[in-house]
Amino acid sequence: MSAILELADVTRIHGSGATEVRALRAVHFHAHAGELVAVMGPSGSGKSTLLTLAGGLDQPTHGAVRVEGVDLASLGYKGRARMRRTSIGYVFQDFNLIPALTAAENVALPRELDGARAGVARRAALQALEEVGIGELADRFPDEMSGGQQQRVAIARAVVGERRLILADEPTGALDTDTGEEILRLLRARCDAGAAGVLVTHEARHAAWADRVVFLRDGVVVDESGTDPAESLLESDAAR
Repeated sequence: MSAILELADVTRIHGSGATEVRALRAVHFHAHAGELVAVMGPSGSGKSTLLTLAGGLDQPTHGAVRVEGVDLASLGYKGRARMRRTSIGYVFQDFNLIPALTAAENVALPRELDGARAGVARRAALQALEEVGIGELADRFPDEMSGGQQQRVAIARAVVGERRLILADEPTGALDTDTGEEILRLLRARCDAGAAGVLVTHEARHAAWADRVVFLRDGVVVDESGTDPAESLLESDAAR
């Protein structure tokens, strides 16, 4: 089965000379349809860099990033932006909602930017909000919602339409335990429905929702396991 997301021998270097930082070093990574992959590692290990490359928000210094077989570098700026609106959903830790837009308008925006008529985009947005359990909040503004409700809006925006790849960067970091678990349940359900998901997290209990756990350290994949993430992390540290 071909991968929805593939990073092939990817290196990302920031700066040059004395200020050079190798955020990722010859990384190979993949995520298939129906699979949720957790990415773990200490601060500065390259987790967020991997996610920004996967979402086409940055480009590798070396190697290739492919989504459904398409090399993102071959698309150009406009092509990558279109893919983010149609095929890639990105869930940020700080929500990134537009305060002046309602929940439905925030969710509909990617569809409208892609040329969908307003009525079509709104229907898709309402369906996505229902999917994440807050259809009744469609006409509320972000400052009228709790943190957990705002994150559900962010997830609805990430999955609206036919998104095949869902990327989540510490999506539960600002939420209480119960709300965080519900957010992870939503991500898990979307993957079970056929999307590929990548979850960056530092919590082993959150990584337990994943099918596979990839550990990064200093920009290198040091372990990859389908077993218990806490146990794998201990084994990885013991092997150093």
